[in-house]
Amino acid sequence: MGEETATRDRAREALATLEGARAARTAPETSEAAVLAALALAPDDLAVRMAAYKFYFYGARLAEALPHAGWTIAHAARALALPEDWRRVEPGSAAFDTLDEGPRLFLQSLLAWGYCKARLGDLPAGIEAMTKVAALDPRDRFGAARLADVVRREGRDDEDG
Repeated sequence: MGEETATRDRAREALATLEGARAARTAPETSEAAVLAALALAPDDLAVRMAAYKFYFYGARLAEALPHAGWTIAHAARALALPEDWRRVEPGSAAFDTLDEGPRLFLQSLLAWGYCKARLGDLPAGIEAMTKVAALDPRDRFGAARLADVVRREGRDDEDG
C-alpha cells in the first residue's frame, strides 16, 4: 500500500471517528475524545483540523482553537503558493476578489485566528490579522474591517464614547 493510500485511509478513519464528536454540547468529554482521536489519526487533514477548530471555538476554548486556525492558514497558503508569513501576502497574490474555496479558506482562517488572538487579549495581533483580511478583500465580504474596528474600540459602540 502506497503512502498516499495510507494517508487517505487514515483521513477516512479520522472522519469516521469525528462522528463521535457530534454531541459536543451534551457530552463534551466524549466529543473531545473523538476530536483528539481524529487528530491523532490524520493531523494533516483539513476536515479534521476544521472540526477541531470548530469544536474548541464553539466551546469557547479559544486558546485551543487558535493552533487549528493557524494550521489552516498555513495549509491554505501552501495550496495557493502564498508566502508562509501571512503579513507578506498582497491583494494580488491570489484571487481574493472571488469566493473560490482556496482564497476564501485563507481569508476566513486568518480572520478566525485574528478574532481568537483578540479575544485572548492580544489585541495588536488580532487587529493586524483582521486588517490584513480587510486589505486582501476590499469588498469586506467577511466583515473583517468592521470587526477590527469593534476590537479597536474594545467592543464599545461609537455612541458609548
